[in-house]
Amino acid sequence: MRKGSCFFPTVLLGAFAFLISIHSISAQMPGSGQSVAGLENAPGAQLQISAIAPGQESPRALSPSRQYVGETPDDPSAERKSVTADPLPGNISGTVTDENGDLIPGSTVALEEIVGGDHRTVTADDNGSFEFNGLKPGIPYQVRITAKGFADWTSPPVIVKPGQFEFLKEIAIKPSEVTTITVSASSEQIAVEQVRLEEKQRVLGIIPNFYVVYGSDAAPLSAKLKFKLALRVSVDPIAFLGAGFLGGINQAANTPNYVQGAKGYGQRMGAVYADGVTDIMVGGAILPSLLHQDPRYYYQGTGSNGSRFLHAIANPFICKGDDGRREINYSSIGGDLASSAISNAYYPSSNRGAGLMFENVLIDTGERTVSSLVQEFILHKFTSGARAR
Repeated sequence: MRKGSCFFPTVLLGAFAFLISIHSISAQMPGSGQSVAGLENAPGAQLQISAIAPGQESPRALSPSRQYVGETPDDPSAERKSVTADPLPGNISGTVTDENGDLIPGSTVALEEIVGGDHRTVTADDNGSFEFNGLKPGIPYQVRITAKGFADWTSPPVIVKPGQFEFLKEIAIKPSEVTTITVSASSEQIAVEQVRLEEKQRVLGIIPNFYVVYGSDAAPLSAKLKFKLALRVSVDPIAFLGAGFLGGINQAANTPNYVQGAKGYGQRMGAVYADGVTDIMVGGAILPSLLHQDPRYYYQGTGSNGSRFLHAIANPFICKGDDGRREINYSSIGGDLASSAISNAYYPSSNRGAGLMFENVLIDTGERTVSSLVQEFILHKFTSGARAR
């Protein structure tokens, strides 16, 4: 912008400001005959214009009338009293917890004015918190809390001061009287549940380990459960895989004396599977049902290694009866004898006879002894689903 281009607007603004100031002064001069703008028409406004001699006190009439308690226009010497404002309301809040400090959401919180009729009810939120606002200062209040399963809780009288936020810290409701309900089940029902859990026991999560009891509180098995457990083991996929594996080993060792090739492998695999099924069905279901004996191995797990060793090697010969007593394990011994005798029906003629039958019984008994030792000292650590002792 060129120099001097603001001159004309500046002159106009200066002149306008001068006229405004002259008009204002003339409106305030006594005897000017001009009314003060905005005052003569204001409601309730009083204006008195008078000359003031030097040293003379300014008259009160120059100011508009103001509201004072106890003062009238005719009594200018009356004492001025300001109007006092209402006190600020108070607040009471808190968090509902039990004796352990756990939150109790959804509880009902009631506030009662002890000397008046104020009564309010709120529900504690998900954090167990509640709050009452707008309370009268200096008035005693009482808080009552009720919750399902807990005894009622009542606070001591609470008096809030103006604007005070009172937080109740001592809230700890107690459980109400507990009614004990005893649920009983039959021995058979307990056994069914225990067998269901035992059917989940697998070594490394794969190999069935159903015939082991981890615990001393096992209920006796019914005949139905004994057959169910034996059948469950017999048809498990691992039973077929195990038979195939052992059939391959026997194929390599050329025992029993079947032919070689695929036919011989199938015969050896079938013989292994048939031996296992007849042994477990006779020794684990049929004889235990007839003789009322428990075919399972009871894991000891405690005591000295010597006592556990003796417990394990005694298992093929000593078992627990359905009545809980220790007795000779006729079921296990009879199962080995029956399995060896039945094998004469499908083994080659060169592998039959009483001598070979009793030889197989001794081998089965030795295998059962070793299996019990492994169960006692090793497999418990690798069996999924085994109940802790």
